Amino acid sequence: MIDVRWLMLGVSAALCAAPIAHAQEEMPVREDAAPQPVTRLEEALALAYEGNPNLLAQRGVLRSTDALYPGARSAYGPQVNLEGRHQFAWDRTQQQSGNYAAIDGFASTAALVFTQPLFSFGRRFASEQSALAQIDLGRNQLRLAEAQTMFTVIRDYVFLVRDRAVADISTENLELLDRQLSASAARFKVREVTSTDLQQVETRVAVGRAQLLNAQGGVGASESRFLQSVGALPGTLAPPPPLDPGVATLDEAYAIAEAESALIRAASAREKASRAELAAARAEQYPSVSLQSSGAYGTVTPYSNSRRTTELRSAIVVGIPLVDGGNRRARIEGAEQANDADWRLLDAALRDTRQSVAEAWNNWRAAGQSVEHFRMAAKAARKAYDGAVIQEKAGARTTLDVLDLARDLLNVRTSYVSAMANEYLARASLLAAMGRLEAPLLLPDIRRYDPEGNFRNQRWRGDLPLITTILSGIDSIPVRDLETDRAYRDAAADLRSGNTVPAAQP
Repeated sequence: MIDVRWLMLGVSAALCAAPIAHAQEEMPVREDAAPQPVTRLEEALALAYEGNPNLLAQRGVLRSTDALYPGARSAYGPQVNLEGRHQFAWDRTQQQSGNYAAIDGFASTAALVFTQPLFSFGRRFASEQSALAQIDLGRNQLRLAEAQTMFTVIRDYVFLVRDRAVADISTENLELLDRQLSASAARFKVREVTSTDLQQVETRVAVGRAQLLNAQGGVGASESRFLQSVGALPGTLAPPPPLDPGVATLDEAYAIAEAESALIRAASAREKASRAELAAARAEQYPSVSLQSSGAYGTVTPYSNSRRTTELRSAIVVGIPLVDGGNRRARIEGAEQANDADWRLLDAALRDTRQSVAEAWNNWRAAGQSVEHFRMAAKAARKAYDGAVIQEKAGARTTLDVLDLARDLLNVRTSYVSAMANEYLARASLLAAMGRLEAPLLLPDIRRYDPEGNFRNQRWRGDLPLITTILSGIDSIPVRDLETDRAYRDAAADLRSGNTVPAAQP
Protein backbone atom coordinates (compact mmCIF):
# COMPACT_ATOMS: atom_id res chain seq x y z
CA MET A 1 0.00 0.00 0.00
CA ILE A 2 1.32 3.45 -0.93
CA ASP A 3 2.10 5.70 2.01
CA VAL A 4 -0.03 8.86 1.61
CA ARG A 5 2.65 11.04 3.22
CA TRP A 6 5.26 10.01 0.66
CA LEU A 7 2.77 10.50 -2.15
CA MET A 8 1.96 14.07 -1.00
CA LEU A 9 5.66 14.80 -0.58
CA GLY A 10 6.32 13.70 -4.14
CA VAL A 11 3.46 15.79 -5.52
CA SER A 12 4.67 18.85 -3.61
CA ALA A 13 8.21 18.42 -4.91
CA ALA A 14 6.92 18.10 -8.47
CA LEU A 15 4.80 21.23 -8.14
CA CYS A 16 7.72 23.21 -6.71
CA ALA A 17 10.13 21.98 -9.35
CA ALA A 18 7.82 22.64 -12.29
CA PRO A 19 8.04 26.47 -12.20
CA ILE A 20 11.81 26.27 -11.74
CA ALA A 21 12.20 23.97 -14.69
CA HIS A 22 9.89 26.15 -16.75
CA ALA A 23 11.89 29.24 -15.83
CA GLN A 24 15.12 27.50 -16.77
CA GLU A 25 13.68 26.50 -20.13
CA GLU A 26 12.65 30.09 -20.83
CA MET A 27 15.88 31.66 -19.60
CA PRO A 28 17.17 33.66 -22.56
CA VAL A 29 20.58 32.96 -23.97
CA ARG A 30 22.72 34.90 -26.38
CA GLU A 31 20.95 34.70 -29.71
CA ASP A 32 23.33 36.63 -31.93
CA ALA A 33 27.02 37.05 -32.35
CA ALA A 34 28.68 40.23 -31.14
CA PRO A 35 27.58 43.18 -33.31
CA GLN A 36 29.94 44.68 -35.83
CA PRO A 37 31.63 48.02 -35.07
CA VAL A 38 29.30 50.97 -35.42
CA THR A 39 30.07 53.74 -37.90
CA ARG A 40 26.86 55.81 -37.95
CA LEU A 41 24.69 57.34 -35.26
CA GLU A 42 21.59 55.68 -36.72
CA GLU A 43 23.19 52.27 -36.20
CA ALA A 44 24.09 53.13 -32.61
CA LEU A 45 20.57 54.30 -31.80
CA ALA A 46 18.99 51.20 -33.35
CA LEU A 47 21.31 48.86 -31.44
CA ALA A 48 20.59 50.58 -28.13
CA TYR A 49 16.85 50.63 -28.77
CA GLU A 50 16.81 46.90 -29.44
CA GLY A 51 19.35 45.68 -26.91
CA ASN A 52 20.19 48.15 -24.14
CA PRO A 53 19.82 46.15 -20.88
CA ASN A 54 18.34 49.03 -18.89
CA LEU A 55 15.73 49.68 -21.57
CA LEU A 56 14.88 45.98 -21.87
CA ALA A 57 14.53 45.77 -18.09
CA GLN A 58 12.14 48.73 -18.05
CA ARG A 59 10.02 47.02 -20.69
CA GLY A 60 9.90 43.94 -18.49
CA VAL A 61 8.79 46.07 -15.54
CA LEU A 62 5.97 47.47 -17.66
CA ARG A 63 4.86 44.00 -18.70
CA SER A 64 4.72 42.96 -15.06
CA THR A 65 2.65 46.06 -14.28
CA ASP A 66 0.19 45.11 -17.03
CA ALA A 67 -0.86 42.15 -14.88
CA LEU A 68 -2.31 44.52 -12.26
CA TYR A 69 -5.38 45.22 -14.38
CA PRO A 70 -6.63 41.66 -14.93
CA GLY A 71 -5.83 41.01 -11.29
CA ALA A 72 -8.06 43.92 -10.25
CA ARG A 73 -10.84 42.86 -12.62
CA SER A 74 -10.74 39.30 -11.32
CA ALA A 75 -12.07 40.59 -7.98
CA TYR A 76 -15.50 40.91 -9.63
CA GLY A 77 -15.62 37.19 -10.34
CA PRO A 78 -16.77 34.34 -8.12
CA GLN A 79 -14.64 32.40 -5.68
CA VAL A 80 -15.20 28.68 -5.25
CA ASN A 81 -13.53 26.71 -2.46
CA LEU A 82 -13.73 22.98 -1.98
CA GLU A 83 -12.78 21.32 1.28
CA GLY A 84 -12.61 17.60 1.93
CA ARG A 85 -11.91 15.99 5.28
CA HIS A 86 -11.31 12.44 6.46
CA GLN A 87 -11.05 12.41 10.23
CA PHE A 88 -10.74 10.07 13.16
CA ALA A 89 -12.75 10.76 16.33
CA TRP A 90 -12.40 9.13 19.75
CA ASP A 91 -14.55 10.15 22.72
CA ARG A 92 -14.86 8.73 26.22
CA THR A 93 -17.81 9.56 28.48
CA GLN A 94 -18.23 8.78 32.16
CA GLN A 95 -21.51 7.07 32.96
CA GLN A 96 -23.61 7.57 36.13
CA SER A 97 -22.35 4.25 37.37
CA GLY A 98 -18.83 5.59 37.28
CA ASN A 99 -17.75 3.49 34.35
CA TYR A 100 -16.46 4.97 31.10
CA ALA A 101 -17.93 4.35 27.66
CA ALA A 102 -15.72 5.00 24.65
CA ILE A 103 -16.66 5.37 21.00
CA ASP A 104 -14.42 5.96 18.00
CA GLY A 105 -14.43 5.75 14.25
CA PHE A 106 -13.60 7.36 10.91
CA ALA A 107 -15.81 9.76 8.94
CA SER A 108 -15.44 11.66 5.65
CA THR A 109 -17.00 15.03 4.79
CA ALA A 110 -16.88 17.49 1.90
CA ALA A 111 -17.97 21.13 1.55
CA LEU A 112 -18.22 23.45 -1.44
CA VAL A 113 -18.50 27.22 -0.89
CA PHE A 114 -19.37 29.66 -3.69
CA THR A 115 -19.02 33.43 -3.16
CA GLN A 116 -19.98 36.03 -5.76
CA PRO A 117 -19.21 39.69 -4.89
CA LEU A 118 -22.04 42.00 -5.89
CA PHE A 119 -21.36 45.50 -4.61
CA SER A 120 -18.47 47.00 -2.66
CA PHE A 121 -19.35 50.73 -2.77
CA GLY A 122 -16.45 51.43 -5.15
CA ARG A 123 -13.64 49.44 -3.55
CA ARG A 124 -13.14 47.14 -6.51
CA PHE A 125 -13.67 49.85 -9.11
CA ALA A 126 -11.10 52.07 -7.38
CA SER A 127 -8.61 49.20 -7.45
CA GLU A 128 -9.32 48.78 -11.15
CA GLN A 129 -8.66 52.47 -11.83
CA SER A 130 -5.52 52.37 -9.69
CA ALA A 131 -4.21 49.52 -11.83
CA LEU A 132 -4.87 51.48 -15.04
CA ALA A 133 -3.11 54.53 -13.61
CA GLN A 134 -0.10 52.46 -12.56
CA ILE A 135 0.09 50.98 -16.06
CA ASP A 136 0.00 54.49 -17.54
CA LEU A 137 2.73 55.48 -15.10
CA GLY A 138 4.81 52.50 -16.23
CA ARG A 139 4.40 53.45 -19.89
CA ASN A 140 5.61 56.98 -19.27
CA GLN A 141 8.50 55.72 -17.16
CA LEU A 142 9.40 53.56 -20.15
CA ARG A 143 9.30 56.68 -22.33
CA LEU A 144 11.64 58.42 -19.90
CA ALA A 145 13.99 55.44 -19.92
CA GLU A 146 13.95 55.37 -23.72
CA ALA A 147 14.65 59.10 -23.95
CA GLN A 148 17.51 58.75 -21.47
CA THR A 149 18.94 55.85 -23.47
CA MET A 150 18.70 57.75 -26.76
CA PHE A 151 20.26 60.84 -25.19
CA THR A 152 23.09 58.81 -23.68
CA VAL A 153 23.84 57.19 -27.04
CA ILE A 154 23.84 60.56 -28.83
CA ARG A 155 26.04 62.07 -26.13
CA ASP A 156 28.54 59.22 -26.18
CA TYR A 157 28.63 59.24 -29.99
CA VAL A 158 29.25 62.98 -30.44
CA PHE A 159 31.66 63.09 -27.48
CA LEU A 160 33.69 60.27 -29.00
CA VAL A 161 33.75 62.12 -32.33
CA ARG A 162 34.86 65.21 -30.42
CA ASP A 163 37.54 63.43 -28.39
CA ARG A 164 38.96 61.72 -31.46
CA ALA A 165 39.09 65.09 -33.21
CA VAL A 166 40.83 66.61 -30.17
CA ALA A 167 43.36 63.77 -30.24
CA ASP A 168 43.99 64.41 -33.95
CA ILE A 169 44.39 68.13 -33.27
CA SER A 170 46.79 67.37 -30.41
CA THR A 171 48.78 65.09 -32.72
CA GLU A 172 48.98 67.82 -35.37
CA ASN A 173 49.96 70.33 -32.70
CA LEU A 174 52.78 68.06 -31.51
CA GLU A 175 53.98 67.57 -35.08
CA LEU A 176 53.91 71.32 -35.57
CA LEU A 177 55.92 71.86 -32.39
CA ASP A 178 58.40 69.14 -33.38
CA ARG A 179 59.01 70.96 -36.66
CA GLN A 180 59.41 74.17 -34.74
CA LEU A 181 61.90 72.44 -32.42
CA SER A 182 63.90 71.08 -35.35
CA ALA A 183 63.98 74.51 -37.00
CA SER A 184 64.97 76.23 -33.75
CA ALA A 185 67.70 73.65 -33.09
CA ALA A 186 69.13 74.24 -36.58
CA ARG A 187 69.05 77.99 -36.08
CA PHE A 188 70.63 77.63 -32.64
CA LYS A 189 73.61 75.86 -34.20
CA VAL A 190 74.27 78.88 -36.39
CA ARG A 191 73.56 81.27 -33.49
CA GLU A 192 70.39 82.75 -35.02
CA VAL A 193 68.43 82.06 -31.80
CA THR A 194 69.46 81.83 -28.18
CA SER A 195 69.35 78.85 -25.85
CA THR A 196 66.37 80.47 -24.15
CA ASP A 197 64.45 80.40 -27.42
CA LEU A 198 65.31 76.73 -27.85
CA GLN A 199 64.26 75.91 -24.30
CA GLN A 200 60.93 77.66 -24.83
CA VAL A 201 60.23 75.39 -27.77
CA GLU A 202 61.32 72.32 -25.82
CA THR A 203 58.92 73.32 -23.03
CA ARG A 204 56.02 73.61 -25.45
CA VAL A 205 56.91 70.24 -27.02
CA ALA A 206 56.82 68.55 -23.61
CA VAL A 207 53.47 70.19 -22.87
CA GLY A 208 52.21 69.09 -26.28
CA ARG A 209 53.15 65.48 -25.56
CA ALA A 210 51.30 65.63 -22.24
CA GLN A 211 48.26 67.14 -23.95
CA LEU A 212 48.29 64.36 -26.54
CA LEU A 213 48.43 61.71 -23.83
CA ASN A 214 45.49 63.32 -22.06
CA ALA A 215 43.56 63.45 -25.32
CA GLN A 216 44.30 59.78 -26.02
CA GLY A 217 43.15 58.88 -22.52
CA GLY A 218 39.94 60.80 -23.15
CA VAL A 219 39.37 58.79 -26.33
CA GLY A 220 39.75 55.55 -24.39
CA ALA A 221 37.25 56.68 -21.76
CA SER A 222 34.78 57.79 -24.42
CA GLU A 223 35.09 54.48 -26.26
CA SER A 224 34.30 52.57 -23.05
CA ARG A 225 31.20 54.71 -22.46
CA PHE A 226 30.20 54.17 -26.08
CA LEU A 227 30.39 50.40 -25.65
CA GLN A 228 28.40 50.61 -22.42
CA SER A 229 25.49 52.55 -23.92
CA VAL A 230 25.45 51.17 -27.48
CA GLY A 231 26.54 47.58 -26.95
CA ALA A 232 29.05 47.62 -29.81
CA LEU A 233 32.54 48.91 -30.42
CA PRO A 234 32.93 52.14 -32.36
CA GLY A 235 34.41 52.06 -35.83
CA THR A 236 35.34 55.07 -37.92
CA LEU A 237 32.47 57.33 -36.94
CA ALA A 238 30.72 59.42 -39.55
CA PRO A 239 29.46 62.89 -38.65
CA PRO A 240 26.04 62.66 -36.99
CA PRO A 241 23.03 63.42 -39.21
CA PRO A 242 21.06 66.66 -38.84
CA LEU A 243 18.85 66.77 -35.76
CA ASP A 244 16.00 69.25 -36.08
CA PRO A 245 14.08 70.11 -32.89
CA GLY A 246 11.16 71.19 -35.06
CA VAL A 247 10.37 74.42 -33.20
CA ALA A 248 11.02 78.02 -34.17
CA THR A 249 10.34 79.72 -30.84
CA LEU A 250 10.72 78.96 -27.16
CA ASP A 251 6.94 79.28 -26.69
CA GLU A 252 6.40 76.50 -29.23
CA ALA A 253 8.83 74.31 -27.29
CA TYR A 254 6.96 75.03 -24.04
CA ALA A 255 3.61 74.14 -25.61
CA ILE A 256 4.85 70.82 -26.99
CA ALA A 257 6.57 69.90 -23.73
CA GLU A 258 3.51 70.63 -21.59
CA ALA A 259 1.40 68.42 -23.87
CA GLU A 260 3.81 65.56 -24.55
CA SER A 261 6.41 65.45 -21.77
CA ALA A 262 6.69 61.96 -20.31
CA LEU A 263 7.72 63.50 -16.98
CA ILE A 264 4.46 65.46 -16.67
CA ARG A 265 2.37 62.51 -17.85
CA ALA A 266 4.09 60.20 -15.38
CA ALA A 267 3.41 62.62 -12.53
CA SER A 268 -0.24 62.87 -13.59
CA ALA A 269 -0.57 59.07 -13.70
CA ARG A 270 1.03 58.74 -10.26
CA GLU A 271 -1.47 61.24 -8.86
CA LYS A 272 -4.39 59.32 -10.39
CA ALA A 273 -3.13 56.07 -8.88
CA SER A 274 -2.95 57.53 -5.37
CA ARG A 275 -6.34 59.22 -5.90
CA ALA A 276 -7.84 55.82 -6.68
CA GLU A 277 -6.17 54.32 -3.63
CA LEU A 278 -7.72 57.09 -1.55
CA ALA A 279 -11.16 56.24 -2.97
CA ALA A 280 -10.60 52.57 -2.14
CA ALA A 281 -9.64 53.46 1.44
CA ARG A 282 -12.77 55.58 1.85
CA ALA A 283 -14.96 52.78 0.46
CA GLU A 284 -13.75 50.50 3.25
CA GLN A 285 -16.10 52.43 5.57
CA TYR A 286 -19.17 51.21 3.70
CA PRO A 287 -20.93 47.84 3.50
CA SER A 288 -20.18 45.10 1.03
CA VAL A 289 -22.76 42.83 -0.56
CA SER A 290 -22.15 39.34 -1.85
CA LEU A 291 -23.98 36.17 -2.75
CA GLN A 292 -22.85 33.08 -0.88
CA SER A 293 -23.92 29.52 -1.57
CA SER A 294 -22.61 26.36 0.03
CA GLY A 295 -23.14 22.66 -0.16
CA ALA A 296 -21.99 20.12 2.42
CA TYR A 297 -21.92 16.34 2.26
CA GLY A 298 -21.25 14.80 5.66
CA THR A 299 -22.20 12.17 8.20
CA VAL A 300 -24.77 11.98 10.96
CA THR A 301 -22.08 11.10 13.50
CA PRO A 302 -18.34 11.77 13.41
CA TYR A 303 -17.62 8.07 14.03
CA SER A 304 -19.02 6.40 10.94
CA ASN A 305 -19.78 6.90 7.25
CA SER A 306 -22.83 4.65 7.42
CA ARG A 307 -25.38 7.48 7.56
CA ARG A 308 -25.02 10.61 5.39
CA THR A 309 -26.36 14.17 5.37
CA THR A 310 -26.57 16.68 2.51
CA GLU A 311 -26.94 20.44 3.09
CA LEU A 312 -27.50 23.27 0.58
CA ARG A 313 -27.49 26.92 1.65
CA SER A 314 -27.73 30.21 -0.24
CA ALA A 315 -27.83 33.76 1.11
CA ILE A 316 -27.29 37.41 0.32
CA VAL A 317 -24.64 38.57 2.78
CA VAL A 318 -24.23 42.20 3.79
CA GLY A 319 -21.07 42.99 5.71
CA ILE A 320 -21.01 46.26 7.64
CA PRO A 321 -17.77 47.42 9.31
CA LEU A 322 -18.43 48.80 12.76
CA VAL A 323 -15.37 49.16 14.98
CA ASP A 324 -11.76 48.54 13.99
CA GLY A 325 -9.80 50.64 16.47
CA GLY A 326 -9.29 53.51 14.01
CA ASN A 327 -7.50 51.47 11.36
CA ARG A 328 -9.72 52.65 8.49
CA ARG A 329 -9.46 56.28 9.56
CA ALA A 330 -5.68 56.02 9.69
CA ARG A 331 -5.58 54.47 6.22
CA ILE A 332 -7.78 57.24 4.82
CA GLU A 333 -5.64 59.99 6.33
CA GLY A 334 -2.49 58.36 5.02
CA ALA A 335 -3.99 58.02 1.54
CA GLU A 336 -5.11 61.67 1.60
CA GLN A 337 -1.60 62.87 2.41
CA ALA A 338 -0.06 60.58 -0.20
CA ASN A 339 -2.41 61.91 -2.88
CA ASP A 340 -1.74 65.51 -1.87
CA ALA A 341 2.00 64.83 -2.15
CA ASP A 342 1.55 63.35 -5.63
CA TRP A 343 -0.48 66.39 -6.63
CA ARG A 344 2.39 68.62 -5.51
CA LEU A 345 4.79 66.46 -7.51
CA LEU A 346 2.70 67.22 -10.59
CA ASP A 347 3.48 70.91 -10.05
CA ALA A 348 7.15 70.00 -9.58
CA ALA A 349 7.14 68.03 -12.84
CA LEU A 350 5.82 71.10 -14.68
CA ARG A 351 8.57 73.25 -13.20
CA ASP A 352 11.25 70.68 -14.02
CA THR A 353 10.01 70.33 -17.59
CA ARG A 354 9.93 74.06 -18.24
CA GLN A 355 13.37 74.48 -16.72
CA SER A 356 14.77 71.73 -18.94
CA VAL A 357 13.16 73.26 -22.03
CA ALA A 358 14.45 76.76 -21.28
CA GLU A 359 17.95 75.54 -20.48
CA ALA A 360 18.16 73.36 -23.58
CA TRP A 361 16.74 76.12 -25.80
CA ASN A 362 19.22 78.76 -24.64
CA ASN A 363 22.12 76.32 -24.78
CA TRP A 364 21.15 75.40 -28.32
CA ARG A 365 20.89 79.02 -29.44
CA ALA A 366 24.16 79.96 -27.77
CA ALA A 367 26.04 76.91 -29.02
CA GLY A 368 24.67 77.33 -32.54
CA GLN A 369 26.02 80.86 -32.79
CA SER A 370 29.30 80.07 -31.04
CA VAL A 371 30.09 77.33 -33.57
CA GLU A 372 30.31 79.88 -36.38
CA HIS A 373 32.47 82.21 -34.29
CA PHE A 374 34.85 79.40 -33.37
CA ARG A 375 35.04 78.35 -37.02
CA MET A 376 36.04 81.85 -38.04
CA ALA A 377 38.47 82.05 -35.12
CA ALA A 378 40.11 78.76 -36.12
CA LYS A 379 40.52 79.98 -39.68
CA ALA A 380 42.04 83.26 -38.50
CA ALA A 381 44.33 81.49 -35.99
CA ARG A 382 45.69 79.25 -38.75
CA LYS A 383 46.48 82.26 -40.94
CA ALA A 384 48.07 84.10 -38.03
CA TYR A 385 50.30 81.16 -37.18
CA ASP A 386 51.40 80.57 -40.78
CA GLY A 387 52.19 84.26 -41.15
CA ALA A 388 54.12 84.36 -37.88
CA VAL A 389 56.33 81.44 -38.97
CA ILE A 390 57.33 83.38 -42.09
CA GLN A 391 57.84 86.56 -40.11
CA GLU A 392 60.01 84.72 -37.58
CA LYS A 393 62.38 83.66 -40.32
CA ALA A 394 62.60 87.28 -41.43
CA GLY A 395 63.29 88.39 -37.88
CA ALA A 396 59.99 90.25 -37.46
CA ARG A 397 58.62 87.78 -34.88
CA THR A 398 60.18 86.11 -31.87
CA THR A 399 60.07 82.41 -31.11
CA LEU A 400 57.73 83.10 -28.21
CA ASP A 401 55.32 84.89 -30.55
CA VAL A 402 55.17 81.83 -32.79
CA LEU A 403 54.68 79.48 -29.84
CA ASP A 404 51.88 81.62 -28.45
CA LEU A 405 50.12 81.59 -31.80
CA ALA A 406 50.53 77.80 -32.01
CA ARG A 407 48.93 77.50 -28.58
CA ASP A 408 46.09 79.78 -29.67
CA LEU A 409 45.55 77.63 -32.75
CA LEU A 410 45.36 74.48 -30.62
CA ASN A 411 42.92 76.04 -28.16
CA VAL A 412 40.66 77.50 -30.82
CA ARG A 413 40.50 74.28 -32.85
CA THR A 414 39.73 72.31 -29.69
CA SER A 415 37.03 74.79 -28.73
CA TYR A 416 35.56 74.56 -32.22
CA VAL A 417 35.06 70.78 -32.16
CA SER A 418 33.75 71.02 -28.59
CA ALA A 419 31.25 73.68 -29.64
CA MET A 420 29.98 71.50 -32.49
CA ALA A 421 29.46 68.61 -30.07
CA ASN A 422 27.71 70.85 -27.54
CA GLU A 423 25.44 72.33 -30.19
CA TYR A 424 24.33 68.88 -31.35
CA LEU A 425 23.83 67.72 -27.79
CA ALA A 426 21.75 70.82 -27.01
CA ARG A 427 19.41 69.85 -29.85
CA ALA A 428 19.02 66.39 -28.34
CA SER A 429 18.42 67.90 -24.90
CA LEU A 430 15.65 70.09 -26.27
CA LEU A 431 13.97 67.14 -27.96
CA ALA A 432 14.21 65.15 -24.73
CA ALA A 433 12.70 67.99 -22.69
CA MET A 434 9.81 68.26 -25.16
CA GLY A 435 9.15 64.50 -24.97
CA ARG A 436 10.22 63.82 -28.55
CA LEU A 437 13.58 62.11 -28.18
CA GLU A 438 12.21 58.69 -29.06
CA ALA A 439 13.62 56.08 -31.40
CA PRO A 440 10.54 55.83 -33.68
CA LEU A 441 10.73 59.60 -34.25
CA LEU A 442 14.49 59.58 -34.80
CA LEU A 443 14.48 56.38 -36.88
CA PRO A 444 11.17 56.12 -38.78
CA ASP A 445 12.08 52.73 -40.29
CA ILE A 446 12.86 51.02 -36.99
CA ARG A 447 10.57 48.29 -35.67
CA ARG A 448 8.77 50.07 -32.84
CA TYR A 449 8.26 48.37 -29.49
CA ASP A 450 4.54 48.43 -28.71
CA PRO A 451 4.09 49.12 -24.97
CA GLU A 452 0.37 48.29 -25.24
CA GLY A 453 0.75 44.94 -26.99
CA ASN A 454 1.23 42.89 -23.84
CA PHE A 455 -1.61 44.76 -22.13
CA ARG A 456 -4.01 43.95 -24.96
CA ASN A 457 -3.16 40.27 -24.56
CA GLN A 458 -3.77 40.32 -20.80
CA ARG A 459 -6.57 42.85 -20.45
CA TRP A 460 -9.54 40.49 -20.42
CA ARG A 461 -7.96 37.52 -18.68
CA GLY A 462 -9.61 38.30 -15.37
CA ASP A 463 -13.08 38.89 -16.86
CA LEU A 464 -16.17 36.72 -16.91
CA PRO A 465 -18.37 37.49 -19.93
CA LEU A 466 -21.05 40.04 -19.09
CA ILE A 467 -20.74 39.56 -15.30
CA THR A 468 -17.53 41.56 -14.86
CA THR A 469 -18.70 44.44 -17.04
CA ILE A 470 -22.04 44.74 -15.23
CA LEU A 471 -20.54 44.53 -11.74
CA SER A 472 -17.81 47.02 -12.64
CA GLY A 473 -20.43 49.49 -13.86
CA ILE A 474 -22.47 49.08 -10.68
CA ASP A 475 -19.42 49.44 -8.44
CA SER A 476 -18.38 52.66 -10.21
CA ILE A 477 -21.60 54.46 -9.20
CA PRO A 478 -20.37 55.73 -5.78
CA VAL A 479 -16.94 56.68 -7.14
CA ARG A 480 -16.37 59.80 -9.19
CA ASP A 481 -13.50 61.84 -10.59
CA LEU A 482 -10.79 59.20 -10.82
CA GLU A 483 -9.78 59.75 -14.45
CA THR A 484 -9.72 63.53 -14.93
CA ASP A 485 -6.42 65.41 -14.95
CA ARG A 486 -5.73 67.59 -11.94
CA ALA A 487 -5.24 71.31 -12.38
CA TYR A 488 -1.91 72.80 -11.38
CA ARG A 489 -1.91 74.42 -7.93
CA ASP A 490 1.52 76.03 -8.18
CA ALA A 491 1.43 79.83 -8.03
CA ALA A 492 4.24 79.87 -10.60
CA ALA A 493 2.34 77.70 -13.09
CA ASP A 494 1.78 80.66 -15.43
CA LEU A 495 5.41 81.83 -15.37
CA ARG A 496 7.92 80.87 -18.04
CA SER A 497 11.58 81.75 -18.53
CA GLY A 498 12.38 83.76 -21.63
CA ASN A 499 14.96 83.57 -24.36
CA THR A 500 18.25 85.07 -23.12
CA VAL A 501 20.34 84.59 -26.27
CA PRO A 502 20.01 87.36 -28.87
CA ALA A 503 19.39 86.51 -32.48
CA ALA A 504 22.42 85.94 -34.67
CA GLN A 505 23.80 89.04 -36.32
CA PRO A 506 23.95 88.97 -40.12
